[in-house]
Amino acid sequence: MTRIRSDQSARGKRRNGAGGDAADASAQEASVPAAAVVSRAARPHAGARAAKGAAHKTQEKKTQQKAPSASKVSSLSDRAYQEIKDLILTLFFLPGQYLNEAAICDLLDLGRTPVHQALQLLQVEGLVEVVPRKGVIVRPDSVGEVIAILDARILVEVELVRRAVAHATRDDVAELGAILDKTNRRHGGGSIDAFVESDRAFHVKVAAMSKNAILADFVRLMHERSTRFWYLHLWQTIDLFAATREHRSILEAIEAHDAERAARAMRKHIDSLRERLQHINRHAPARTARPAAAHPGRAR
Repeated sequence: MTRIRSDQSARGKRRNGAGGDAADASAQEASVPAAAVVSRAARPHAGARAAKGAAHKTQEKKTQQKAPSASKVSSLSDRAYQEIKDLILTLFFLPGQYLNEAAICDLLDLGRTPVHQALQLLQVEGLVEVVPRKGVIVRPDSVGEVIAILDARILVEVELVRRAVAHATRDDVAELGAILDKTNRRHGGGSIDAFVESDRAFHVKVAAMSKNAILADFVRLMHERSTRFWYLHLWQTIDLFAATREHRSILEAIEAHDAERAARAMRKHIDSLRERLQHINRHAPARTARPAAAHPGRAR
């Protein structure tokens, strides 16, 4: 209550303008000895400089307290980017849904700047699109677009697995095996969520083993672009057990240091998924998608 009264008093002084300042100055002068008043009047410039320096230091201190460091802003932007991306990939935000930046800020308990920066980066990656005068929309991926992604993956990942064989260490092979074992141990090999997690981790690890950071990053982005499609259609596009066997074949070829065998196994793995998608694309009835509401709530 005392703080409220103080704020109200301060606001009253600002509204009164110079009059309020003059009244305060008069009250202060009345309580100061005459000698002090004379001394202060004799050195007006020094007093002004001292007051100006004190005000500058106070303002500088406030600025330092309020302005977040560049590293903190970057960290918050990274957090916003990863959390929004996860919400998109796991269909919390559906393809075609309009997003509201303010609502996302409330959902993630973050400020506008990191959320805005994250959405800009997600637009570059093709997961969202900024529509003028409408807002941000989650980009839908058609079967044709996912097939195009798989075509790109075949061109890149077949070569990357050859390079991965050349650079593979025992620790790399053990890590790939642990990725596949973890899925089977935790989920019995039949969970869609477990497969999506395992598939992405397996391919990203193989790409990293190639020692080509640029192509490895490309593979990661291609997997993320198609992840939402697997959540929507995985039950009809893939045989989880067959895909697990294909992963094992790739791993065995890497462990045997057989680059051509690993390349054939990778091509077969991606080709089998591509063929199923083409079958769906040929036989699926046409339908018109309706955009979801413009809020960040769960839409499934």
